Amino acid sequence: MVFKKMMRAFGVGGPSVDTVLTNPNTRPGLNLEGRVNITGGDHMVDIEYVSLGLVTKVEVESGDSEYNQHTEFHKLNVAGRFPVHPGQPISIPFSFPVPWETPLTNIQGGQRLHGMTMGLRTELAVAGAVDKGDLDQVNVFPLPAQERIIEAFGRLGFRFKGADCERGHIRGVQQHLPFYQEIEFYPPGQYHGINSAEVTFVASPHGMAVVLEFDKRGGLFTSGHDVINTYQVDYRSVDSTDWAGVVDGWVRQAMSRRPHHQPTHHQPHYPPQPHYGHHQPHHGHGGHGYRHGHHGGAGMVGGIAAGLVGGFVAGEILDDLFDGD
Repeated sequence: MVFKKMMRAFGVGGPSVDTVLTNPNTRPGLNLEGRVNITGGDHMVDIEYVSLGLVTKVEVESGDSEYNQHTEFHKLNVAGRFPVHPGQPISIPFSFPVPWETPLTNIQGGQRLHGMTMGLRTELAVAGAVDKGDLDQVNVFPLPAQERIIEAFGRLGFRFKGADCERGHIRGVQQHLPFYQEIEFYPPGQYHGINSAEVTFVASPHGMAVVLEFDKRGGLFTSGHDVINTYQVDYRSVDSTDWAGVVDGWVRQAMSRRPHHQPTHHQPHYPPQPHYGHHQPHHGHGGHGYRHGHHGGAGMVGGIAAGLVGGFVAGEILDDLFDGD
């Protein structure tokens, strides 16, 4: 009898769970819609709760070492306690809000950002035992302002190098998640004083911080160093802004060694985000005194494509951007 109870507690003969997303493609600030489908097993059980959580890979620095860990950064209970009888089918609809600071995994055209992973995990608790289940892949596409800035780097000749998430907070930026995403580019020849450029977006419903870090080469009498500048975007005039010119100005400002930590006069705008689909994102920069780590511790479907393609980067620019991937 004891063995039988243990087997039941760990799910043998218990209910099965399948989470189905209406559309796995989303953007920061929107919702993931779907259903959690439960089918009863060979005996009645009491479900204590059903929850969903967004999970991504985060780099953590601990002393002199670095390691990656899968981090659940947003969780939502979609059902409380209820019984499930043998063979009983139960379907639980959900609308899961995607945080504004969620890291990007894809850009327009379905191009995956190398190094990024994102999944929605279903957690089911039965008799004190928790089954975290499998991850359903989620594709997070940029907000229009983010897309325009990424496009501008491509137009200027930058090539995508990689992307990752790093645990920590950025000084001077209102940040809610315990990590931030870095999107890294190789610079073109005209920016000969820069080894690499890293872009971090920290979005909110009201505006977005763009944090740029440039690894500058040393000269005959100077050593190489990093320049970190922060710019504020308030979501107005995004379609009328010359983003290639703006980004070029940001890069050349870094090359001139004049760090800038105040909002610029460029304040792009985009309209409220449409609902689409079927129903409607450093390598030890704590020493900079700016980014602080916590030591110790498929392609687009038709419904979303129409909402994201209009006015965005041409395909050939994206191909050049990802030559190094």
